[in-house]
Amino acid sequence: LMAFFMLLFGGISWLMGKVMIGPVWGFNAFYNMLARSYEVLLAHALRQRVLVIVLALAAFGGTVLMIPRLGLELIPQMSQGEFNIEFQADPGTPLTNTDTIINDAQLIAATIPAIERTFSVSGSGNRLDASPEKAGENWGQLSVVLKKPVTTESEEAALQELRTKLGTIPGVQLKFSRPTLFSFKTPLEIEVEGYNLDTLKSVSQNVTLAMAKSDRFADVKSTVEAGFPEVQIKFDHERAARLGLSVPDIADTVVKQIRGDIATKYSFRDRKIDVLVRVSEEDRTSVDKISALIINPESDRPIALSAIAEVSLGIGPSEINRVSQERVAIISANLAYGALDEAAAEAQSIVDRIPLPVGVEIRVAGQNEEMQQSFTSMQYALILAVFLVYLVMASIFESLLHPFVILFSIPLAIIGAVWGLYLTGSTISVVVFIGLIMLAGIVVNNAIVLIDLINQLRAEGMARMAAIQEGGRSRLRPIIMTTLTTTFGMLPLALGFGEGAEVRAPMAITVIGGLLMSTLLTLIVIPVVYSLVDRKQYNN
Repeated sequence: LMAFFMLLFGGISWLMGKVMIGPVWGFNAFYNMLARSYEVLLAHALRQRVLVIVLALAAFGGTVLMIPRLGLELIPQMSQGEFNIEFQADPGTPLTNTDTIINDAQLIAATIPAIERTFSVSGSGNRLDASPEKAGENWGQLSVVLKKPVTTESEEAALQELRTKLGTIPGVQLKFSRPTLFSFKTPLEIEVEGYNLDTLKSVSQNVTLAMAKSDRFADVKSTVEAGFPEVQIKFDHERAARLGLSVPDIADTVVKQIRGDIATKYSFRDRKIDVLVRVSEEDRTSVDKISALIINPESDRPIALSAIAEVSLGIGPSEINRVSQERVAIISANLAYGALDEAAAEAQSIVDRIPLPVGVEIRVAGQNEEMQQSFTSMQYALILAVFLVYLVMASIFESLLHPFVILFSIPLAIIGAVWGLYLTGSTISVVVFIGLIMLAGIVVNNAIVLIDLINQLRAEGMARMAAIQEGGRSRLRPIIMTTLTTTFGMLPLALGFGEGAEVRAPMAITVIGGLLMSTLLTLIVIPVVYSLVDRKQYNN
């Protein structure tokens, strides 16, 4: 058995040697040409050290100026091949009408070729997880599944086409959303804070109308919407006091008469059945009937509810939201195009143009707020990673200056990372910051092996400039090999194969771009910086 495996491995080695002879010859030819060019370029750079430093700083400065053009977002939008549409009809819409609207929407969706199937639900029924804004007979949801394969562009095109066609349905508010993979807020939320509900409603309507005029925002919706019809009872406390009545007791009596009160329980076999006592249905079917309810049934002089209260039919709020115990109206919106930071800036400009009454404040929140918090945390993590790398190198080199020289490779890597994101149309996100943190520990490896060999050569008695040139020539091959292996290893992630590639690709692009640019510039800039700042004397 051992002889079989030795023979098998020997055959595989021989076969691979024959197969790889072409690529190996090509790599050696490429490397020999690169090595000759590098020796000439390094010698020239060491003679023009100030010019090299100025060009490196200019490249880094220009790259920093390009960062705002990339755009910012919390997490890249992932193509999942499905999305949901919430329908909100006018308050009081019967369930049958809501179901008709959903059926019409399904027929419209069936006309889009990219859609494979749809399924829907009309009304919230007795769902225990239904929120106040997703409750009632006037609410419905349509779930859409797209045909495979699905790309970000095809999904966005189908969503925009369906949004345009469904926008023709009158009296319905639409909200498009994707299945939740991460617990994030709506891309953009504007919180209007104040106490008076009427003022909140007025300001939120102004903000909603102003945002709806911009083509950047889609599915603009406010939480301060018209609620459901309700009977409102406004008590006259002074009149009730003159009659010797207590308003809380009256309110409790009215509730018991309309909603009912459990008087006792009826035993039937092994079950206990509640016995609910309330006024007959014909006595609570209209405002006039409720106004005629007796509020002191135990008294000799019965008093009707209309004697101490005004009973009217009105529309109540659908829900009251609070943030930090303060009433707020939340205007939410999805993005039709562009990056999150651009949308937040435009929303802030819209908010600044709206006059605010006294006691009302507005701030831009949503994913934009979470993005700022996440970016701040990632920046601290990146700084900590660089500091820890410096500590490790300082302890190994037993020097504070040489690790500082090596850290110059990190700004050089940022140049490549930013240009890689720009050329591929990627935005800066939390995933990119993760790639930068990885990059901080990867790109210093090339500079470490280069500086370490230069120090060894100088300790053996070689002059500084000669040691730098010899170190660069000797370390060129391992530096190129480690860079290529890492780059090819990350290439499948950068190409975006498989589901969820939208999240993985920016990290790989950051690492590949930063590593390639850092390698090219490290071989030139790091030796130049070393020759300028190193003053260590070796006793030979």
